[in-house]
Amino acid sequence: MKKQNTRRDFLKTSALLSVVGLMPGKSAIASTTVEDVKAPSPDISSQPTNSFTILYTSDIHAQLNTHDEFFWENNAPVYRKRGGLPVLKTMINTLRNENPNPILIDGGDFFHGHGLASLTEGEALIPIMNNFDYDLILPGNWEVVYKKKKMLYDMGHATAAKICANMWHQCDGPENGELIYQPYWIKKVGSTKIGFIGYTDHLIPKRQSPAYSVGIKFEHADFNLARYIKLLKEVEGCGIIFVVTHMGLAQQVGLANNPACEGADFILGADTHERVRVPIEGKYSKVVECGAFGSFIGRLKVQIENDKIKSYQYDLLDVDPEKYAPDAALQSMIDKALVPYSAELNKVIGVTTSPLVRYFVLESPMDNLLTNAIMWKFKPDIALSNGFRFCQPLAVGPSGKQNITKEFLWNMLPVNSEAKMGYVTGKQIMNWLEKELQNAFAKDPSKRLGGWFVRFAGMEVNVTIGNEMGKRVNWVKIKGKPLQEDKEYSIIACEREGDPDDTLCRIEKVLRPTKLNTLMHAVMEEYLAKNSPVSPKIEHRTTATDQPATLLTQLQGTTYEFH
Repeated sequence: MKKQNTRRDFLKTSALLSVVGLMPGKSAIASTTVEDVKAPSPDISSQPTNSFTILYTSDIHAQLNTHDEFFWENNAPVYRKRGGLPVLKTMINTLRNENPNPILIDGGDFFHGHGLASLTEGEALIPIMNNFDYDLILPGNWEVVYKKKKMLYDMGHATAAKICANMWHQCDGPENGELIYQPYWIKKVGSTKIGFIGYTDHLIPKRQSPAYSVGIKFEHADFNLARYIKLLKEVEGCGIIFVVTHMGLAQQVGLANNPACEGADFILGADTHERVRVPIEGKYSKVVECGAFGSFIGRLKVQIENDKIKSYQYDLLDVDPEKYAPDAALQSMIDKALVPYSAELNKVIGVTTSPLVRYFVLESPMDNLLTNAIMWKFKPDIALSNGFRFCQPLAVGPSGKQNITKEFLWNMLPVNSEAKMGYVTGKQIMNWLEKELQNAFAKDPSKRLGGWFVRFAGMEVNVTIGNEMGKRVNWVKIKGKPLQEDKEYSIIACEREGDPDDTLCRIEKVLRPTKLNTLMHAVMEEYLAKNSPVSPKIEHRTTATDQPATLLTQLQGTTYEFH
């Protein structure tokens, strides 16, 4: 039952409404008391009150154990062992003890990306997340993968506070138009109130299979960010404001240069797995992002003076198993959760003699392997793979070989979709490629979908990324011959649940679409069984006149470099 509003509740809610204003539909603020909107955590009276430390993880993608990680040094790849949630847990415990008033935050994409997560629809990850005792979490673009009801269950059973100011219920029920999660959260250190406002990517219905986000409405962060900054400052009395986002580095830098962000001190970003080691200075705010797969943790140490940031120090720290021993209790919990699935996940399905890596923006060995398998199995003119970004690398050991397990296949393809075939004209292909380049490299960051450029086999494409929309594709060859605009070509890609039947990998009005009754995991397993050892490499299927084949970030026009 709703509790009776006191006069104090009424007056404070009225003050909130005067600052924020009513939004389309029913806003969370308009329909609940202030106590429902925020959940401030208690003071830490035994620690110094002139400083605090934010410990920040994101895009862990359910990567449970220590794994290979990719670094770019002296213009070449280097692979080191990093991550593992038990190692991360020990590191976080150490940092909590070493730093005053620690606040532990996760920026999203925790419940998806590993076989254990997919096979349990995220449920097995709930106690693992809670073991970390996060203060605050945010839904990422992959939290919707098990659809709305399951997202609500997984996130709802996490003990941390949840915030997101741009996800609304869109349904026939009484909650229609209300925010799904509270828009902000407040932490108090001494007399200083620190506000956190949350945003996920407004383009989720286009980036993900449309069926995943049915029942949810999204808006860009600039829809209400300025209102919440004003509210936190003028009503709540917050002297320091962080915007916690899962939007991708380009979008986040765009937001930092957007007047809507004026008054925010930092954007704590996520989504594109970028490793920001020096905060990027926007016009109105600074931006950081802290890598992926539990391989890194961001640490922001803040000194307070007069309820404002006096000074700060930001570091991106490696989760290094040589420096931190795994937490035994968490390791035991993970091992126990894996028991029902370990025989299947540990099954060796192939061998590679070259590293499997997906960090390059234009083309990657991992997706060349995937599209090679599709070409081998079905023999279309073109095989397509979405511009997936998730999956840690698989390095080759001293023997020059490395086993590929079913567990790693789940990392590569954590959604086991059905193969689908269709026919398109050369003109459709040209228009689609232009749209995909716009999705990856739009000059307006708010229009970038966050994934890398689409991957393919059977086709060669030359582009100029810096050109205007519609003028980026220079030429296309299919099976070595110049593309003919009036010719039909067969294509195969994975089915995206919820797309119209004649849409395939975001190509619309595909002719004679046909589901092939074969799942992508089965395609990969059959291909590896008959073609191992494999050795996928960058083959210059996509080339750019203005960027190298080893391009590692979509973000242009700043001093940021991925390494």
